[in-house]
Amino acid sequence: MMVGEQQEGDACAAERLRLVSPPESSNLREAFTENRNPRGAKMFEASGIPLILLDLACLVLVGLPFFILNPKHDPFKRGFFCNDESIRYPFKEDTISYQLLGGVMIPFTIIVLICGEFLSVYLSRIKNRPLGKKWVLCVYKALGSCLFGAAASQSLTDITKYSIGRLRPHFLAVCKPVWDQINCKTGGYIENVTCTGDDFLVAEARVSFSSGHASFSMYCMLFLVLYLQARMRSKWARLLRPTLQFFLITTAVYVGLTRVSDYKHHWSDVCAGLLQGGLVAVFTVFCVSNFFSQPVEPVVTQEEEAPHTSLQENPNNGNHYGSTE
Repeated sequence: MMVGEQQEGDACAAERLRLVSPPESSNLREAFTENRNPRGAKMFEASGIPLILLDLACLVLVGLPFFILNPKHDPFKRGFFCNDESIRYPFKEDTISYQLLGGVMIPFTIIVLICGEFLSVYLSRIKNRPLGKKWVLCVYKALGSCLFGAAASQSLTDITKYSIGRLRPHFLAVCKPVWDQINCKTGGYIENVTCTGDDFLVAEARVSFSSGHASFSMYCMLFLVLYLQARMRSKWARLLRPTLQFFLITTAVYVGLTRVSDYKHHWSDVCAGLLQGGLVAVFTVFCVSNFFSQPVEPVVTQEEEAPHTSLQENPNNGNHYGSTE
């Protein structure tokens, strides 16, 4: 996705800095840079609009499977064996519903990223540079990367769900098949079954693999875990950072476990969902956002990098708090 050429000009503070303790011999402002050669296109100006449009086009393309498969809601019709005990569990209400998951995960992720980028810009105050525009650019980069990964994760999940059509543990409870039309005496594979239950619930009972709850929660939480790992580099954060990361990962795992206890998914569905969401989060952080591509030690320089104002641009120095190159 990041294919644009780098440009020279103001650097996004979040692409320049890590939250580290400044050198004792210099103040905070001396640890950052001043622009000597301000030229090149800026975001939201005429020359930057094509890249923004390209970002949006990539986002739509990546999320296209999600937007097509969900409204269609027509998974592969998989049969079952009469002696299959794994699909005979009762139907239960969700401990964590789709609405609750999205209503908490999405705002929480957005708030953390917005606050983190604001802190980055505030700590990187460069003389004669407007902070508001820098913050908008940094938030655009962070949220855009996160949204791109979320769309990719959900598309992969839905492609898997609707292609495989694995039956949920409560399939028979919502299907309510006409047993008189099923010959279970031979113990063979029953492919054609007439369900008398609610059509929507029956279709939902055919998309067990992989768990969308698990993949989405793990993507959001692991993305934030890696974001904190890249941002919180001060000595005072040595225990605070892993503590926050622990609770983020625990939240994602808990969401996955509730899907098993609610008989919505088999344990293997949840494991696959957690793995898929985690892999997409790692891919997004390291290949799209480049949070970790800045040197570890802070240095003082008088030069300033280009403003990576689009997701198409792939900065060499990443998107960090603290040090400069």
